[in-house]
Amino acid sequence: MEKQGTQEAAGTVRVDVWIWSVRLAKTRSTAAAACKAGHVRINGDRAKPAQPVKPGDEVRIRQEGRERIVKVTRLIRKRVGAPVAVECYTDHSPPPPPREAVAPAGIRDRGTGRPTKRDRREMDRLRGQRG
Repeated sequence: MEKQGTQEAAGTVRVDVWIWSVRLAKTRSTAAAACKAGHVRINGDRAKPAQPVKPGDEVRIRQEGRERIVKVTRLIRKRVGAPVAVECYTDHSPPPPPREAVAPAGIRDRGTGRPTKRDRREMDRLRGQRG
């Protein structure tokens, strides 16, 4: 028998609640904001925060420059510990790029002071941020 609140009786849960419950987002409001911004897709379609998810659905979430692809295996509506949360989905995401592939932050000589606007733009360009 499961704890009360971990299994949803109706068979569906709001996508923003589920994303927050399985710890793919730190807060429910950030999960809802990701849905509103179009960063969440359910079975290929853009999802609104109140859209229901059910077991078997594929949820794609874009966060921090990478896409997470998870398949819903169990519905929960309350936030649970990480070991329990991992059991509620199967992760089909591609592995993150190795740390060496990510451009290092600009290293400045000690005592050169604060970077100028031109320096900051050049550092952003080297990191691949902004045009």
